[in-house]
Amino acid sequence: MSPEKLDAVTTELKKFAQELNLSDSQKTQLRSSLEEKQAKLEEFRQKNPNISRSDLVKKIISIRGTLREQVVRFLTPQQLEKWDAQIAKAKEFLGQSIAA
Repeated sequence: MSPEKLDAVTTELKKFAQELNLSDSQKTQLRSSLEEKQAKLEEFRQKNPNISRSDLVKKIISIRGTLREQVVRFLTPQQLEKWDAQIAKAKEFLGQSIAA
C-alpha cells in the first residue's frame, strides 16, 4: 500500500473510531482483534506467496467474518449498526470488490 493510501486509511480509521464512540475497554478489544486478524492474514500470505487473487479474497472474507463475530461480543447494537455501515463504506473507499 502506498504511503498516501496508508495515510488515507489511517485517517478513515480514526474517524471510524470516533463515530463508534468506543470506551477504553472496547478500543483495547478492537485493537487486539484487528491486530490478530492482520497477523493471521500476513501469516497466510507468507505461507502462500503464489496464491491466486480469488483464493486470497476467500481468506479475507473468512477472516472478516471471524472479526465480526468478535466485535459482536463487545459492541452495543447501535455501535454494531455503525460498524456494519462503516465496513460497507470502507469497501468502497478502498475500491475493493470483495463481497461481504
